[in-house]
Amino acid sequence: MPNFVDITVLSLLALWLLVPVSLLVMAGVSARASTPASLQRAWKIGRWLTASALVASLAVGGLLVLDALGVPTGLPEAAQPLGLYPDGLAVWMALLISLLGTVLLRFAENYLKGDRGERRFLPWCLVVLASVMLLVFTHHLVVMLIAWVGVSVALHHLLTLYPERVEAQRAAWQKFVVSRLGDAALIAAVALLYARFGTFQLPELFAAAAAASGGWQVEAASVALAIAALCKCAQVPMHGWLIKVMEAPTPVSALLHAGVINLGGFVWLRLFPVFDGLTLGHYLLIAVGGFTALVAVMTMLTQTSVKHALAWSTCAQMGFMLFEIGVGAYTLALAHLLAHSLYKAHSFLASGRTVRASRCERLPLAPLRQRLSLALPAAAVAAMVLMMWPSLVSNNPLLGALLSLAVGSTLLGMPVGTAKPKRWALVGMALALVPLYALLYSVLAPALPSAYTPLTLTAGLLGSLMLASLVLAAGAVTLFPQAAWVARWRVHFSQGLYLALPLQRAVDAVAPIRAWTSPSSLAPGLKGEWS
Repeated sequence: MPNFVDITVLSLLALWLLVPVSLLVMAGVSARASTPASLQRAWKIGRWLTASALVASLAVGGLLVLDALGVPTGLPEAAQPLGLYPDGLAVWMALLISLLGTVLLRFAENYLKGDRGERRFLPWCLVVLASVMLLVFTHHLVVMLIAWVGVSVALHHLLTLYPERVEAQRAAWQKFVVSRLGDAALIAAVALLYARFGTFQLPELFAAAAAASGGWQVEAASVALAIAALCKCAQVPMHGWLIKVMEAPTPVSALLHAGVINLGGFVWLRLFPVFDGLTLGHYLLIAVGGFTALVAVMTMLTQTSVKHALAWSTCAQMGFMLFEIGVGAYTLALAHLLAHSLYKAHSFLASGRTVRASRCERLPLAPLRQRLSLALPAAAVAAMVLMMWPSLVSNNPLLGALLSLAVGSTLLGMPVGTAKPKRWALVGMALALVPLYALLYSVLAPALPSAYTPLTLTAGLLGSLMLASLVLAAGAVTLFPQAAWVARWRVHFSQGLYLALPLQRAVDAVAPIRAWTSPSSLAPGLKGEWS
């Protein structure tokens, strides 16, 4: 006879599963809302459901903590029949999604009030949130695949919320083509893993992978999974659509940049225990992710539009995240995913305030020698600390170099006239990044099965090349902004080195894009890039 604990755990997991199902039901209900009052009720219920997911995720996380402390809760056994996989990664992602969903729905209800796109936005937004939750919760690869496709299809409808906008159509169709390539790659990866291990269920898959050595199917699956992640995360040369989706309203941009584009990284964090060390897929992530980060960072520095700069920033951050996965720094990649999502959601939702703030006059930078006299010693101190405690960066010298560079670069923006006590305060804040990361590492590392993968020679050489290129390029622009050769390259980087043009032209040739026929279609209340 089940006891009280078993009933409580089962009820909690049932609620966890019921939320995405209810969101799908509410999507259908809101699509048929015939009056403003019924639509308003749908907004309210949607917020309540995402808030319920947040509470349920906190409770599931509490059960995981009890399990880790040796208190038996029966959580894995209870989750198996429901098709759930409630591990630390799922809980962290569920907390992120439910929090973002609650805030986004609250913002969008006010933002789109009276807008003609309001009735189309809510149903498809709920479908996106439900699909992401199912992708995170499930223990079955086929369900994960269906949810992956569901996210993409629903997002396509949000990107074409205002179908008369030609640029919005172009971006959506580019995204559609890239997403279908990513879908095909993920299908191939799932099929290859099933062919090798004979199961679609994650617990059985991980157990089989731990007991058996890899084969060509696993190596091929890693490449297919890398292609899927590169497509979903808008990496070069499949990144052009991300820069052009600014025609969609701000809530769509926030949902895309904070809750959808990072799913390629999540799928890798979910499935990396299947791979034995670093594979060809890891090397592909290092090369393409690192190159994308280089191009996107340099392009971001040349943008004058706030939202375009944010879009290139997302492209760069996704490149860094996939680079970290490629070198086996899974805990850092998870921290990057969570932090970027929260930061980018706030940046887009507060982009209007950012525009107003940017009108203020910026303080000139301190002399280069003064900035370097603080940045270089601070970076050296951080490097020595990480050499003494290499476990903070998973014994990975590339990550140590990356964190040391982050410490030094924070001091290169010091304004002129900074008093000596404030300069030392800035140095202290920069060095605080090291213990802050150590704290974050200690909190997130238990969420992943294994946070350490030895760095191979190939990965080390590729990673070093990418980091060195990034440091040289960004350093040149930062330290010598007035140089003539920097100005010449700035023109090309402002267009992203034109790397998106081949795919854009190919899609434009076949996509069913309708021309904008009448300015009268721009009804009052239409909102987009400058709203």
